[in-house]
Formats: sequence, structure tokens, C-alpha cells
Amino acid sequence: MNRYISSLRSGNFFSNAITCICSVLALIIIFTAAGCKSVKMSDADQQLDRGEYADAAKSYRKIYNKLTKREERPLRGEVAYKMATCYRKLNQAARASAAYQNAIRYEYPDSMSFYYLGRSLQAEGKYNAAAQAYRTFLEWQPDNLLAKEGLKGAMQAERNKNKKSRYVVKNAKLFNSRRADFAPMYLDKNFDQLYFTTTNEKVTGTNKSEITGMKKSDIWYSKKNERGEWQRPEPAGGELNSEMDEGIVGFSPDGQTMYLTMARRSPTASTSVEIYTSRRSDATWSAPVKFDIINDTISALGHPSVSPDGAYLYFASDMPGGFGGKDIWRINLNERAGSLENLGPQINTPGDEMFPYVRNDSTLYFSSDGHPGFGGLDLFKASLNSTRERWSIENMGIPLNSAGDDFGITFGPGESGFFSSNRGDGRGYDHIFSFELPELKIGISGWVVDKDDEPVPNAIIRIVGDDGSNQKEVARDDGSFRFKLERGVKYVMMAGAPGYLNVKQEFESDIEEADAEYGVDFILAAINKPQVVENIFYDFDKATLRPESKAALDEMAQMLRDNPNVTLEMGSHTDRHGSDAYNNALSDRRAKSVVDYLVAAGINADRLTWKGYGESRPKTVTKRINKEYPQFEEGTILNEEFIMGLEEESDRDAADQINRRTEFQVTSITYDIF
Repeated sequence: MNRYISSLRSGNFFSNAITCICSVLALIIIFTAAGCKSVKMSDADQQLDRGEYADAAKSYRKIYNKLTKREERPLRGEVAYKMATCYRKLNQAARASAAYQNAIRYEYPDSMSFYYLGRSLQAEGKYNAAAQAYRTFLEWQPDNLLAKEGLKGAMQAERNKNKKSRYVVKNAKLFNSRRADFAPMYLDKNFDQLYFTTTNEKVTGTNKSEITGMKKSDIWYSKKNERGEWQRPEPAGGELNSEMDEGIVGFSPDGQTMYLTMARRSPTASTSVEIYTSRRSDATWSAPVKFDIINDTISALGHPSVSPDGAYLYFASDMPGGFGGKDIWRINLNERAGSLENLGPQINTPGDEMFPYVRNDSTLYFSSDGHPGFGGLDLFKASLNSTRERWSIENMGIPLNSAGDDFGITFGPGESGFFSSNRGDGRGYDHIFSFELPELKIGISGWVVDKDDEPVPNAIIRIVGDDGSNQKEVARDDGSFRFKLERGVKYVMMAGAPGYLNVKQEFESDIEEADAEYGVDFILAAINKPQVVENIFYDFDKATLRPESKAALDEMAQMLRDNPNVTLEMGSHTDRHGSDAYNNALSDRRAKSVVDYLVAAGINADRLTWKGYGESRPKTVTKRINKEYPQFEEGTILNEEFIMGLEEESDRDAADQINRRTEFQVTSITYDIF
């Protein structure tokens, strides 16, 4: 049943996923099979009129191959055009393109050849060639909306064909056969049973469809075992499947009522595709019963989908009152009379809109060849705005969409589920694919250490975002930590521990939809021992702060703001050169220069004292200093006696450099800011 049920597109809602979810629903008629024993134009035309595209294509091919005379060129063009129509309905894009090109070559007098050539080339992914075909067609019909949208779609597809979303798409091989399998749908919110339409060789009927050349479709399903693994599909139980086409299902929220598309045969009238219902009893389904929506035996109705609250049935139809082709409609299941409504021109176009899937009261997914896309049917997401007056339409992009037909989506847990597509299948057969949007891995990690690069025990890190998030974590034994983040959020982080001053940092995560890992380290200053302030520089033999000291001093001022209960003494130290009196005076002036800078930066003067120590307090080598200067053993006091005993002048200079420093010492942690 391919999309003959699958498709309001080929004029047969079911018609084999392969028969073209993109075809014209206008021809949904299935007469008794007519053979093509005598290859006559009249026979082929009748097959085409009845929508028997597979049989008609074979007949036209035989006729085409016999037309070899020059005077038969016009007839050859006509046959090529009709043969192309059959291939287009069967979703065989490459064959359709070749046949339309032959129709044009033999000057078939119908400008639609160029439009349909554009459609077929676009379905092959030949976007530049498709755009040229649309442009040629628009020279004849410059106001044709479908051609304009086709051209727009082909140009956008060429620009965006290498841009992929983060969705991961895989062939769901367990559910697929050698024929067409399509339109998957979860039974209920347990997400442990998946129903779909299939034309595999084990379906109920024995006769092949004149439309698709395949067996007529049945409804099959798969369920998960106790380990959560999908089991091999089997036919839906009960009286559901028959020798007719059944498929494209939707379910009531409780999973007890199935809405399905069926094509009925009649020896005296055209067979219309209609919506039926079936009731579930344990694991079996009752015989389908027609669900009356309109009194119309010509219009086709199919692709049913029930809203999550069970209030509305959404479906596709070519009934009068639409915007062209197949449109998406809905009806209130509780008050059917007078509730039928078309979803309007924001959703529906002069092309085909089909396979609706209602995810919530403001989000609708559907497939369309009328909105600009990558070729054939594309999957679209429609979001209703806050005033519920306007839909925002979004193409789902590659890899959910392709140059082929992509349709029949269903969502499971989170951003995962299944859909169907005929991508990569030269026969036009549809197959079921899984999709998943992996969770973005955005985080920030780092270490909390002290000034000597040792992990700070029991360090606590807090992170607050302007999105209202608030997280807290205790650093691991090695000082490491990590938080999950969201995109485009401004964060403030604070790290602290008993016996240490707090440190705050701010940053903003990127808005790009990609994995990201940020890094930040916190270096905490202990309150019980002097702490060197790195990168403070003075003019030679003076107390004047050099400009390159500003960053370190500003960081110092921020630390005091982050720890408003703390008072400090700033201490300056010199090397061994010069007299004690000179070094004491110079270091005192330098320490005062730092205090003056901090006061000018807004720190209360009564929180700060200063003292110059000259060379009286030589530095003791710490673990961090040892890493940078391995020639000095940890614990060594860099006094004048030790320095003078060093053989290398470079080592003596390094020791003097270490001793020349500015430090702070916490003097109180009880400062009253009020």
C-alpha cells in the first residue's frame, strides 16, 4: 500500500510508502485490475486514469520503445510525459527526471514538464539543475506559487545541504523489510509498542497492487521485552488486516482506539481512502468501522492523528475548502457536528501537507512539499505563538530531511523517536528510521587549590545562573569539580573553604548549539599565613607602581569585595642588596603604594595596613616555588648565607627575585561592614 495509504500523495493515501506520499491525492481510485496484454495507448491511458501507476509505467515504456520513426517524435514526447508522471507518482525520481527530459527533448507542449522536472531533480538532490528547471517554468507562469516555493527550496537546499543539525538518524533495520515500511506510531505513552504500515511479503493479501506493484499494506507492530529491547515485528492481532490496504495509524491517548486509513473497493464506484476506527481488546483489534467526517465519496481522508488530550482528530484531505493539494484539517472528537476546520494558510499551501503529528497543544509536526524544502516531502515543525494566533513553521533540516520523502514522525521519550523516508532507495520504497537528539554536553570543570597548588580540603563551589539555576558541589579529594550548564546563561561562581578567603568568577556560556566544556580554576588564599601577590611591579629603586601591576591589583580589590569581613596587612620585601635602613624604607613606601591603590579602588582604608620588611623575612621555598625553580629544595630559607653559597650567578639572581615580593596577611575576619 505504499503510500497509497501512506500517501494522500499519490492520490492514494496508502499507496505504498513508495508510491509517493508526495503524489496527488486526486486519484485515489482502485478499479479492478486491468491487464496490459495488448500494448495500446488507450490501455495505458486507462491504467493511468485509474491510478495504476506501476502497470501504466510498464505499458508506456513498451509503447515508447516502439516509437522509432521521425514522424513519431511528437507521440514519443507525449508517452514520455505520461511515463514520467507514473514514475513521479511511484517516487522513482531518477526515472521521472529522465522521462521528463525526454518529453522536453521531443517538445511535448506542456510547460508543466519543466515544473515536474524541477521536482524530480530536487528529489534526486540535484538542486542547481532543479532551480534552472523551475526558472524555465516560471518564464511561462511567473506567478505560480508552487514553482516559486520550489525554486526557493532548491536554492536554500543547495546552500544548506552540508549543514546538519545535531539529530542522529539511523536505519531501524529491525522494522524494515525488502518492501515498503513506513508511518511508525507509538501505541501510548509507555513507548513500548510501535505500530507501522508495511507491504512486506508476509502481509495478509495475495494480490499485488496495480498502483505500486507491491502487495497491499497491513498494520504490523513491535513491542519491547523486559530488557527494553525491540522484538521482531508481527501482524497486529484480531480482525484488523485484510486483503485490502490498511495503514497510517493514530491512537487515542489510552491506546484503546486506533484510527487508521483504509481504501475500500467497489465494483460500481471509485474507491475513496477513508478513516476507520478499531477497538482494542487485550492484544487484538476489532474489525475496522468507518469514522464519518463528511458526506463525500470523492474526497480522500487519511493520516489520522489524535491530540494528546484526546480532544481532536487531525488528518489530511483534499476535500473542498482547502488551499490546494492535500491539507491538514481537524475535528473535535467530543462535538463533531460543526467542528471541522482547516488549519489555515500558515500550515497549508497549494502543495501537499500530510502526516500530522500533534505533540502538545502548541506543537504540530507534519510533512509538506509546498513549503520550501530539500526535495519531496520534508518534515516541518509548527509552533503556535503565545496568543495562539500564528504558527511559526520550521524545516527540521538535515539529517531528518533529505532529497527524498521524509514523513510520518512519532516521538518517544525526550527528543527521540521514529519516522519514515525513501532516501537512498532507487525503487522509491519507504523505510523506517530512528532519530535522537543527544543531550548537549555543556559543563564547566576545574580545580580548587591553594597558593602552593595543593588541593583545598572541603572546598565548596557554588554556581548561580541568571536563568534561576543554583548549584552547589563539594570538590573531590584532588580538588576537582564539574557542573552541567545551559546555553547562553550568565553565571557567577564562588569557591570557599574554612580557613581560606572566598574567590568569585563570572562568565557566560555560548549560545551555539554544540557541546562545550569550560575550564576555571580557583586559587584560594589561606588566612593563617602570608600570601604572595603575583605580578606587582615597581619602577627601579622607587615605590611607583608600574602599569602592568594593574590587573593583579584589581584582582586584589575584587577579592576584598568578595570577602567584606576581612582586614589585611600589605607587606613588601626586598632582596639582600642595599642597607637595612634603605631596604626597610623602600619596602615601606612600596607597601603603602599598594594600599593607596586599593583605597582608590573603593576599599575602606580602615581595612588595610602596610609594613615594609626589607630583607628581614627571606622567603621559604614552597612546593609551588620548587616546581618553578627545582634547583631550590622545598623548605629551604633563601637567606643571604644560602644565596652567597650558590655557585651559579643565575641561581643567586633567581633567589633574589623570589625574595623581592609583595604579600598580604589576613589580620582579622570579623570586620564589621556596618
